[in-house]
Amino acid sequence: MSARILVAEDDAALRLGVEQALRSQGYEVIVASHGDEALARVAGCDLVVLDVAMPKRSGFEVCREIRARGLQVPVLFLTVRNDEVDRVLAFELGADDYITKPFSVRELLARVAAILRRTRTAVKGQAAAAVASRVRIGEREVDFDGFVVKLGKKETPLAPKEAAMLKLLLEREGRVVSREEFLKSAWGSTLFSGPRTVDTHMGRLRAKLEDDPESPKHLLTVHGVGYRLVR
Repeated sequence: MSARILVAEDDAALRLGVEQALRSQGYEVIVASHGDEALARVAGCDLVVLDVAMPKRSGFEVCREIRARGLQVPVLFLTVRNDEVDRVLAFELGADDYITKPFSVRELLARVAAILRRTRTAVKGQAAAAVASRVRIGEREVDFDGFVVKLGKKETPLAPKEAAMLKLLLEREGRVVSREEFLKSAWGSTLFSGPRTVDTHMGRLRAKLEDDPESPKHLLTVHGVGYRLVR
């Protein structure tokens, strides 16, 4: 499956060059010309290529907000700066790599491939560990084979779409899953269902898994993006 990469860069010529280089490797590319646009388009991306000096919000501010939202998408900074303080700040904010302009296309592609390879390896390891036929979430046990949620002797049926959504959250435990990702995974398409469908099913999941669905402790909303699971 091709990775989805957001390129946020205010220099139009450089943005186009990076976009074309990534597309030549088969990546799906989304572009943004300033910080606010980058934040509006980050959901569902597998990697963010982020310029430091952008209008409206700097790359550092964008990265800070991405992490504040709970998004664990890897970030690769592009910058003309080569100061140690900036490099340290980038990594403290949660960046995965840092490349200084001017750079070669070959170096950029190598770093992108390395980040995606590390991320996918980590996600596969988390998925293998997380998705079992029975899992505990708080005081409840979820039986995926029997499609039930158990609390003591009480059993509550779990619908197939709810189970599919919950499995995706378990695979990405602690990370945000966008509504679009839920639709693609549980429904197979975004054409015939929309974000409200995801929200409705999440409400039903909370009713089955939370002590207080109005104040959830496990199925958390990340406003404007999606949901994440905390066990």
